[in-house]
Amino acid sequence: MHDYQATAAWAQARDAADPLRAFRDEFLVPPHEGRDSHYFCGNSLGLQPRAVREALGAELDYWGELAVEGHFKGRLPWMDYHEFVRDDLALVTGARPSEVVAMNTLGVNLHLLMVSFYRPTPERHAILIEAGAFPTDRYAVESQIRFHGFDPATALVELEGDEPNGTLSPAAFERVLAEHGARVALVLLPGVQYRTGQAFDLEAIAALAHRHGCAVGFDLAHAVGNLPLALHDSGADFAVWCSYKYLNSGPGAVGGAFVHERHARAALPRFAGWWGHDKATRFRMGPEFVPTPGADGWQLSNPPILALAPLRVSLEIFRRAGMARLREKSLALTGYLEWLVNAQLADLLEVVTPADPARRGAQLSIRVRGGRERGRALFEYLMAHGVIGDWREPDVIRISPAPLYNRFADCLAFAEAVKAWSAGA
Repeated sequence: MHDYQATAAWAQARDAADPLRAFRDEFLVPPHEGRDSHYFCGNSLGLQPRAVREALGAELDYWGELAVEGHFKGRLPWMDYHEFVRDDLALVTGARPSEVVAMNTLGVNLHLLMVSFYRPTPERHAILIEAGAFPTDRYAVESQIRFHGFDPATALVELEGDEPNGTLSPAAFERVLAEHGARVALVLLPGVQYRTGQAFDLEAIAALAHRHGCAVGFDLAHAVGNLPLALHDSGADFAVWCSYKYLNSGPGAVGGAFVHERHARAALPRFAGWWGHDKATRFRMGPEFVPTPGADGWQLSNPPILALAPLRVSLEIFRRAGMARLREKSLALTGYLEWLVNAQLADLLEVVTPADPARRGAQLSIRVRGGRERGRALFEYLMAHGVIGDWREPDVIRISPAPLYNRFADCLAFAEAVKAWSAGA
């Protein structure tokens, strides 16, 4: 049972007792009228770690002092730089180090891995996604279907929500694969659905998809750094993600990919690049592509050092904080936010995200009672008053308290701002 109270004294006491409270000081919080804003948009762009500036400066210094020799000299030689984030990336994703790689961006990685794991045949060429998938996923799968000579009108299977507010029950996955599984080549689903905030059981979905003979991949844009993941144990064939949301690595940051170790040495088709060639013989410049075993073998090009440095900084923060402790705080923060909405604002707001904490991460997707225009009015009021969330069409305000830097006081400030808007509306 919780002991939540809608008072500043209670929120401040909880924040003072928070064992992770010092991590907030490692981030730059945007100001609003002379004090910190209440930033709930880490699900879209995470805050900047203070240490990023020094990390970038160090690489610029090496470039200036060492030039090309920086590939082999300095504290973190550029030649191996992507390896310096590997272990921490594996910790955050619940993978083995050889199964993960930081490279490219989410959309690029999705296409590269579909080259390997979407292998359609005339009998089995469909792709299953959720209805209302993020455009990155929908555009990618439609274009891949067309590239292989099939028609998305028949080869794209969209799973409609069967619960109130458009969320999906486990039975929905079972029903759609019972009906379409024999013709589905790839199941591609999110770890957390971007609009509803619903988190999916990756292991259960992967097992179900494999029973029907489908490959399975996950878009973890809203799950990585948000939920404790166990990608290796999930049995998924692949996963992709961005790192500018909960991983706080900056706008357009380097993304990541997971390839399960059972595929580490498989003779899978792929779009090959020099940096994916076996490291031991790469500089022999031979004509035959010999992939590095594991996820590294899907790399195309050398790592972008100035883009990887912020990721290295952020992942080091995650290692010190620990995903288990972050999840514990996240459950409390989001639980408090939900309680405030239900106990104080139920006549104004409705939570779309599942109430079961096991079926969500940090994000609550909220609708304003009375329709879209009222929702937009509240959203614009919140932004103007330093309460930073985001809007997703047609009528959802997303509020995501990130445990590395958000506080119980931020959640209370959200509720107080909604009350103030309602009083003046």
